[in-house]
Amino acid sequence: MKIIITGSLGNVAKPLAQQLIAEGHDITVISSNESKKNEIESLGAKAAIGSITDLNFLIKTFEGADAVFAMTPPNMGATHIVEETINTGKNYAEAIKQTHVKRVVMLSSVGAASPVETGPIKGLHHIENLYRGLENTSATFIRAGYFYNNFFNDIPMVQNAGIIGGNYPENGNIPVVHPSDIAKIAAEELVKVSGDKNIRYAVGDLRSPADFASVLGSAIGKPELPWVEFSDEEYLNGALQGGLPQEMAELYTEMGKGMRTGIVQADFIEHGSPVTGNIKLEEFAKEFASKFNS
Repeated sequence: MKIIITGSLGNVAKPLAQQLIAEGHDITVISSNESKKNEIESLGAKAAIGSITDLNFLIKTFEGADAVFAMTPPNMGATHIVEETINTGKNYAEAIKQTHVKRVVMLSSVGAASPVETGPIKGLHHIENLYRGLENTSATFIRAGYFYNNFFNDIPMVQNAGIIGGNYPENGNIPVVHPSDIAKIAAEELVKVSGDKNIRYAVGDLRSPADFASVLGSAIGKPELPWVEFSDEEYLNGALQGGLPQEMAELYTEMGKGMRTGIVQADFIEHGSPVTGNIKLEEFAKEFASKFNS
């Protein structure tokens, strides 16, 4: 199959490209970074260098493709982040429509069923609906859990303050996933011949924040590492001090609040809380310790 992968050589896109290439598919990887061209080609893929905000570039790249893996990364430094994310989704949808691509697999998120109170996730809610409206194109929405990799952002807090935390409590369950598990699911879905629109969850473990603290802490020799629940204001101020732009910090604060109230997890629970990924928290903790000690 001729398959287009968006997301450059990111945490999901790179292992996805590697798996599909190994299976013998014709892979094109889209990147906005010219310096990624050689690395993409060294994997055995074609490189399409351009901006996902450029509809004409997308149409040219999607032409003749059997399937597209569509992810819409938020612009971390921008304003109107949710709106710009949705606009990228509109570009993908229009390019898919104009080039008659028959299959799209979208990287979505747990929580995407809700259009409100989920922070950056709410843009994905609207993009799912855009793809649902495509005629003659089947779609799978991979609703991924909270990326394990996000815990790398907490390393300075652990090193400097001896704590880990967020604006949600230590009890309750949070669906988490490793990017490599998402890539495996995406690879399966991209080659399916399907005529419908469906949801598939990518979750490797379902654990409490107290577990995050104890398992990650034990891996770095700090088994008593506490999970601290911050107020929304404390979390927002910490995110701003950590260098996040105002709007992105507010969106992440809202997402944490959604995890606290359960809005983010609600659709996952309603679908039976399917945990199908292979990589558990304890296995990821080895990666966390390696990064922590590097």
